Amino acid sequence: MRSIWKGAISFGLVTIPVKLYSATEQKDVSFHQVHREDGGRIRYKRVCTVDGEEVAYADIAKGYELPTGDMVVLTDDDFADLPLSSSRRIDVLQFTPVEQIDPIYFAKSYYLEPDAQGAKPYVLLRDALERSGQVAIVKVALRQRESLATLRVREGIFVLETMLWPDEVRTADFAFLDEDIDLRPQELKMAESLIETMVADFDPGEYKDAYREALQEVIDAKVAGREVVPAEAPAEAGPAVDLMAALRASVDAAKREREGAQKKKAEPKKKARKTA
Repeated sequence: MRSIWKGAISFGLVTIPVKLYSATEQKDVSFHQVHREDGGRIRYKRVCTVDGEEVAYADIAKGYELPTGDMVVLTDDDFADLPLSSSRRIDVLQFTPVEQIDPIYFAKSYYLEPDAQGAKPYVLLRDALERSGQVAIVKVALRQRESLATLRVREGIFVLETMLWPDEVRTADFAFLDEDIDLRPQELKMAESLIETMVADFDPGEYKDAYREALQEVIDAKVAGREVVPAEAPAEAGPAVDLMAALRASVDAAKREREGAQKKKAEPKKKARKTA
């Protein structure tokens, strides 16, 4: 990994120099737009709508459109003059129990590595934060955009999770929330039973991106010149007519699946046969 930002955690009068790295990456299959006839790459030109001329990237500025349609042009100097106190600092504002933070606010995760001279205060704050059971609420500016963020510990490393501002989270205003929907106690009890049957420790290694794997197989087959046989799509289940019956069937199916998984785990693994 390459660091994408250098700065310092500012914790009271303690300054901890750190490097920042992206903690996640999208494992997606990327494509280019091409001409169907010959596979040639499609290119786009930046053209001014006023004079119709192609514009060099160096001559492009940011414009803010007013309600009247007029455009306010902002230059690099305009942005440079903006106050951004956290441009090279991660300012610790407070400490808060993690359960008080709705996950909907989280945007992107980053790892923080200490510089050589910052290792001791880094470990000190890390251990103290871990023992407190709290997360730090911080403010940081990345790519000329200031964000709230949390600072937590994961596997001995500080993880910085940038957050959305409150006005960036939409209100869930849906009509059914005002409807008086009648639930029978038996239905609620059966739904709770289904949840209890499906309770398990979360192991992310048990899951995989089946669509991406299938897409990669299609690409590999194209490269190898083989004919691709598409997999049968699973039948889509319609809405349940009898909710109670559907819940009962779901509980039974979940129990069978759980028993099968437990039986499979309990089976002794066959030893590899030795060859002479």
